[in-house]
Amino acid sequence: MQPINRLSWTVLAFSIAFAAVHAIPVLLGKPFGPYPVITTGAVVDLLTPLIMVPLYWLLYRVDQTRTPSLAPTWSWIAFLVFTALWVQGDSIHLPTNAISLVLKSNLISGSTHDLNNFYDEVLSHYLWHTGMVGLSGLIMFRQWQRPFAGERSPLALEAVAGSLYGAVFFGAVVEGGTAPLGLPFAALVTLFGLVWGRKRFRQQPLLAFFFTGYLVATIFFVGWAIYWRGLPQFTHIGIID
Repeated sequence: MQPINRLSWTVLAFSIAFAAVHAIPVLLGKPFGPYPVITTGAVVDLLTPLIMVPLYWLLYRVDQTRTPSLAPTWSWIAFLVFTALWVQGDSIHLPTNAISLVLKSNLISGSTHDLNNFYDEVLSHYLWHTGMVGLSGLIMFRQWQRPFAGERSPLALEAVAGSLYGAVFFGAVVEGGTAPLGLPFAALVTLFGLVWGRKRFRQQPLLAFFFTGYLVATIFFVGWAIYWRGLPQFTHIGIID
């Protein structure tokens, strides 16, 4: 299998995993048998960084399948920083979200609830999503610098994978309350792809993948904002509990 075709399948696997780690914990809201104070979804969510960080690494290192040259030091540092933010945000969100459910079930409010809500709904989400957009931006930049030479992708898998990624990214940002971060980033990537990237997509399938994703997300953001006259979270309008 040619490297560019192998990358297309890797991108599809990445987007499926990205969707799964966001959706499955939400669907598994029942108490966890051995320790019912937490949910089964919270236990499954422990696997999220173990699944996603290696996949981000595979996308970041895609150029190494073609040449042995190393990325510049700043690029390695940027990858580590964004990965640390991603993991830190996810690891803060997981316990504080579980604590939030216990506080709500026991009708506990006041400063304890407010502090936990800040870590659960604000700090963790912004750290997590900063890492998320930072990693995707770094991967796109690396692909822009190192396009595939002599190979062309049909972009079919990238289009499917990108559409799935964009829909999940939109949902994560809306429910996470991080629209001031996620919406401008998605719009900027969309604009960049439309103006400068279109002729290079077949040689840069990673750029095509993320462009498709952020284009879909931007369309969803605009439609959601028009319909609701804002960007309310799904939980605030009763779509999910």
